[in-house]
Amino acid sequence: MRPISNQVRAARASASRRAIGPAACLPLLAVALAGCGLFSPLPTDRGISIEAVDYDKLVPGTTTKADVTNLIGSPTSHATFDDNTWIYIGEVTAPVPMARPRVEKQEVVVLAFDAGGTLRSRRLLDRADGRDIAMAAGKTPTPGSQTSFMQQLIGNVGRYNPLGAMGGGGLGSSGLGNSNNGYGHGGTGNTVGGGS
Repeated sequence: MRPISNQVRAARASASRRAIGPAACLPLLAVALAGCGLFSPLPTDRGISIEAVDYDKLVPGTTTKADVTNLIGSPTSHATFDDNTWIYIGEVTAPVPMARPRVEKQEVVVLAFDAGGTLRSRRLLDRADGRDIAMAAGKTPTPGSQTSFMQQLIGNVGRYNPLGAMGGGGLGSSGLGNSNNGYGHGGTGNTVGGGS
């Protein structure tokens, strides 16, 4: 057997590296491209999304409340002053970095029933039917007195009871810790027949 020359060894090693080079890059390329999918926003379904097939099964004049509940479930809401108007709200949102989720699709299905529980009408609303409502400026007044910071501070001076958190009730009429309104008693004590 003849010894292998250095030139032959170098040629073989170089060919081996060329064959491994692209093969080694393929897994790295696959991981890099898969990583792009990790950062894309995933849509999230919220509420009740009614499929077109199910919506077509809601036939005014024949479908009842029980049929609707069996087909698509309980409504998201009822009309404020009419329990015979059912509202189904559904939307698809996608997260947005450092902001509120973006609404990609929004649908509202309004079903009106007669007094007998039979579907009278149905409406499908989308984002184009929505209206922006501005917030009212100002504050809502609340009943009660307006107390200053000093009134609140001085008013709480005599109310501190360090033993109150232990359930003993402090130094009450029964003595230290004997008031029977601690944990497990519900504040009613444990006497039978009114005696103590």
